[in-house]
Amino acid sequence: MQEDSLAVVDTLTNAYSDQWSGATGAEEAGAFIQFMSSNELMYVVLGVSLIIWLVLLFFLFRVDKKVTKLEEQIKTNQEA
Repeated sequence: MQEDSLAVVDTLTNAYSDQWSGATGAEEAGAFIQFMSSNELMYVVLGVSLIIWLVLLFFLFRVDKKVTKLEEQIKTNQEA
């Protein structure tokens, strides 16, 4: 059974070896693409998710301030 699984892995490695070899033409690419291909993409994903969370938090606080301001205006209008 182990020999059969090794044969399958070897077949897949031979079939897709050109796609697994890395980014072709990375030497001619820009600095940003060289940076992304030299590091693991996990850091890129973490960076993008951090940016998304920061934007969402900023939007949430901004909406909260506006809602609080509207609530105060409604309260002052009802008292008058």
